[in-house]
Amino acid sequence: MTQTTARAPAEAVRLKMDASPSRTTVLDGGWWPRSTDAAAELPALVEALGASRGQITHVLLNGDDWGLPHARRVARGDRPLRLGWFTSQPHGLVTMISEFGLDRFDLMVVPPDASQASADAALAAASDGGDKRRTPELLAEIDHQG
Repeated sequence: MTQTTARAPAEAVRLKMDASPSRTTVLDGGWWPRSTDAAAELPALVEALGASRGQITHVLLNGDDWGLPHARRVARGDRPLRLGWFTSQPHGLVTMISEFGLDRFDLMVVPPDASQASADAALAAASDGGDKRRTPELLAEIDHQG
């Protein structure tokens, strides 16, 4: 199991978003976390998204993709981030919901053990509004280190 550790400021969130958000895209972008510890990874992601996507209040995840425990809330400044764990949530996908449910977007999650080349290709595809592949297809193309 992965330990929770504080993220060093130099460790930028590995995130690539579609430059032109649209409701007609399959995915809004891709994210490559460094571990399967949702409580350690999500606050930095939410902070990185805050400027462009507004206040994120809820994140929907598939529990099989993440290590235990499955917290229901994660501390994030003055407001907690609510996490929803659903078996119906597709593998390799996180759904972010903004305050008051005004915006919702889907990010493909690249497995932490993916090779750099595979992760770069997956992030590019996930952030390309013209690429109509869904997460299962993109995940199948990822080479894992190891």
